[in-house]
Amino acid sequence: MRVVIPKFPSHVCRLKKALYGLKQAPRAWFHRLSAFLIQLGFSCSRADPSLFVFKKGTYLLYLLVYVDDLILTGNNTGTIRKFISRLNDEFAIKDLGRLSYFLGLEVVYTDSGLFLSQAKYAHDILTRAELLESKPAATPLATAESFTLEGPLFDDSTLYRSLVGALQYLTITRPDISYAVNQVSQFLHAPTTDHFQVVKRIIRYVKGTLVYGLSFQHASQPSLLGYSDADWTRCLETRRSTYGYSIFLGGNLVSWSAKKQPTVARPSCESEYRSLANAAAEIVWITYLLRDLYVLPPERPTILCDNKSAIFLSQNPVSNKRSKHIDIDYHFIRELISSGKLYTKYVPTTLQLADIFTKSLPRPLFESFRTKLRVGPPPVRLRGC
Repeated sequence: MRVVIPKFPSHVCRLKKALYGLKQAPRAWFHRLSAFLIQLGFSCSRADPSLFVFKKGTYLLYLLVYVDDLILTGNNTGTIRKFISRLNDEFAIKDLGRLSYFLGLEVVYTDSGLFLSQAKYAHDILTRAELLESKPAATPLATAESFTLEGPLFDDSTLYRSLVGALQYLTITRPDISYAVNQVSQFLHAPTTDHFQVVKRIIRYVKGTLVYGLSFQHASQPSLLGYSDADWTRCLETRRSTYGYSIFLGGNLVSWSAKKQPTVARPSCESEYRSLANAAAEIVWITYLLRDLYVLPPERPTILCDNKSAIFLSQNPVSNKRSKHIDIDYHFIRELISSGKLYTKYVPTTLQLADIFTKSLPRPLFESFRTKLRVGPPPVRLRGC
């Protein structure tokens, strides 16, 4: 911003030290921006500090901040334009118009909603791995794939870490590879040649599904529905279980996870119960976020689990000798259920969508679950086409 002092029109200020690049710069910039937004009537979300919400009557504006990149949306075009004008008066900004590309994510508008993908980013991964001419794989992992520390070490661990790190970012719009990427991420310290072959298979799978992404459709009555699952003692080295969950809002996948549990679970019920608790914690956070967005569903959230013992444990207020060793912080799910804020329900294993985040599946079941997650090619009919 240029400021001219009438008394000294030809004078300039000598810069002693630039703020940009210092460790204080991000905090100083966010404080400056947030103070301006709050002055205009925005409120900072308690669930996500990078989200600002403006509500005045029936007018709503949502502003998402990532460093110096901003995404703005709302339900009134005039209010949006007025805010952009005020923002431009305060800061030097560049309005890029309708959202189409953001931090590697490609946004396509369809007749029914949005389609998010990372096709260009996935192509760059293939180029880096020199697998553009490779044969595509039908699934990210073989059905009987197992991971151990045994075997000759891979001679280029830097390449291994680079590719796995790139695949981790790809999971933003590709939840179908989350479990596979989680498995290969556990050997970054000492990857073997077998581990690198698995990474190459994941990339070959990405090649065959290069344009795949996540579809989001309008929902007239949105509700929160979660799937929770765990694969008992999946890790052959530590015997820790792998858990996963998927959470849907109005049929759209909004959150998912595939991780190894931090502690060893003695019975399978314990691993399932802890997975249920992690899914409940995520749903609670999403509930807070939706409340800040003024779109909280009227119905209470539901979690589907394929383990009846874990469901009984979450609903039974009396601890027996087999469950006393489970950490107290996991028992908060009981309070959610007893207070009526959450509902747990049994689902057959054949319909357990979270299975795709806990184990490698046969091709027919993998493709079925992938479709139900709304991961697939871009819709044929695109808005404006």
